Amino acid sequence: MSDTGSTSGRLAGRIAVITGASRGIGAAVAKRYAAEGAHVVLIARTVGGLEEVDDAIRQAGGIPATLVPQDLREFDALDRLGASLYERFGRVDVLVGNAGVLGTLGPTGHMRPDDWAEVMDVNLTANWRLIRSLDPLLRQSDAGRAIFVTSGAAAQATAYWGAYAVSKAALEMLVRTYAAEIGKTTVRANLIDPGALRTAMRAKAFPGENPDNLEPPDSVTELFVTLAHPSCTRNGEVVRAY
Repeated sequence: MSDTGSTSGRLAGRIAVITGASRGIGAAVAKRYAAEGAHVVLIARTVGGLEEVDDAIRQAGGIPATLVPQDLREFDALDRLGASLYERFGRVDVLVGNAGVLGTLGPTGHMRPDDWAEVMDVNLTANWRLIRSLDPLLRQSDAGRAIFVTSGAAAQATAYWGAYAVSKAALEMLVRTYAAEIGKTTVRANLIDPGALRTAMRAKAFPGENPDNLEPPDSVTELFVTLAHPSCTRNGEVVRAY
């Protein structure tokens, strides 16, 4: 099996970078992309979680993943990521900006500055730094695809969800602006709103909710494959999975 992926599957030979890949949606997308033939570059803070995802990919017959244990708030490291990936692969075909944090839910005026900063750094600024670092590599692909995870919280004002909602609303404008700028290239950028899924973040936000009533993260991976495929022509859209 080659360093750039298998020869079969809808994403055969594609290089896909996925953030927040150690669990939840990111891990599910990583395993699905690998099953579709992609070589996945997995980014997350938790080394053990990344290794578990890589083990699952190997056991399923996929190409071993490239693991990047990294905190997305280490912005200088994100700048270096682009150079490292270019040196190894020469391009990036798919970027999935999935990592996110909920932050502290509470009155906007009571939020601690460091809590606000963490949410903005991870949910918004890190994705801008990824675009800045990987845009040249996406343009080296025959059909670069950038996909970012948003939330229904971005579209409605809900008490106590200030930082998270603001970060996702800003992310949507960031990605739509980027999409407008790449309209005449072969790169496409979109957002996915996955809806309510059985994830750790959902459990933190709604601790009284029965997780058995929610769909697992695997249920949305088909949409991620569709938007990552070279044939996808959508650009600057918020695609809802529900």
